[in-house]
Amino acid sequence: MNIIVCIKQVPDTNEVKIDKKTGTLIREGVPSIINPDDKNALEEALRLKDEYGANVVVLTMGPPQAKVALKEALAMGADEGILLSDRAFAGSDTWATSTTLAGAIKKLDYDILLCGRQAIDGDTAQVGPQIAEHLNLAQITYVEDLKIDGKEIIAHRAVEDGYYKVKAQMPVLLTAIGELNEPRYPSMRGIFDAFREKEIKVWSADDIIVDMDEIGLKGSPTQVKKSFTPATRGSGEQLEGSTEEKVRNLVVRLKERQII
Repeated sequence: MNIIVCIKQVPDTNEVKIDKKTGTLIREGVPSIINPDDKNALEEALRLKDEYGANVVVLTMGPPQAKVALKEALAMGADEGILLSDRAFAGSDTWATSTTLAGAIKKLDYDILLCGRQAIDGDTAQVGPQIAEHLNLAQITYVEDLKIDGKEIIAHRAVEDGYYKVKAQMPVLLTAIGELNEPRYPSMRGIFDAFREKEIKVWSADDIIVDMDEIGLKGSPTQVKKSFTPATRGSGEQLEGSTEEKVRNLVVRLKERQII
């Protein structure tokens, strides 16, 4: 079994600040981490490797420093890391990003593609499903439980009030959520092997199967004009008392404000 995991290196959101003049995120000096949902996707791939002997390849697109995220993935137990890094990829929105990743995946063997549900620096939840569309694959998103029966995937797809049980034949793309598992810590041996023994492959635009007009800024139909922090609104009020008293007091306040 061959599994490809797509990950993203993102700013640690506890440290993110916005430049008031430009309205853009300040990334200089901000620590980076593997996107949390992507780490759940990686953990699930490693669990399948432990159970079925799968080969796990981790793929990311980014600047040279994104190698650190791939090294961490290798330290956790992944077999191979591939970095897509080229100035031609700069300015990519979700569509151009998914096009680039799909262009690399076309050169690899896979039975399962695993992605995180969404990245904490964008929260779009678009890249995984878009990759599936580019590759004409079945997809199951928001996976909170996963089993394999031969070539069939059986997954629980989380919804607001429960889950759907969904089956699909491999190859298939899955997006993971935090409820799926608890990511492992790298072992000392894994860290040593990843940072001393294993090399990260670096692919440019010339190394993947892609139309140059569909990647980077040129291939991005959407662009972020500005990021900003919403203005603080009035403070909330917590109602005390029994349920009946809370409801009665809430109705009174809504009527006072002419909401009802």
